[in-house]
Amino acid sequence: MPDTVYLTFCTCPDSTTAESLSEALVTEGLAACVNIVPGLVSVYRWQGKIEKDNECLLLIKTTEERVPELTARVRQLHPYDEPEVIAHPIVTGSDSYLEWVRTCTARSQ
Repeated sequence: MPDTVYLTFCTCPDSTTAESLSEALVTEGLAACVNIVPGLVSVYRWQGKIEKDNECLLLIKTTEERVPELTARVRQLHPYDEPEVIAHPIVTGSDSYLEWVRTCTARSQ
């Protein structure tokens, strides 16, 4: 059975961070593609206070095998103390697209 493709979410404080992080993940073969969605507003509880910030959302396409390395790399490069990294399996999609993600993130790249 082929490696399951995952859609991973990560928020960033600004477009500069989002672009830098995205380029690193794709260059290092941890992601096949990253979409940057600007204009996100996040409301969250942090250290006992309600916070509200403008952010960018990353939609990262990778494989189940690469999620742990991707998560570790995001933690290394991200400016947040606790960056969001949430991964969801893609249960169906274009077979050729999913195979492209697997090929781009294969360890032999």
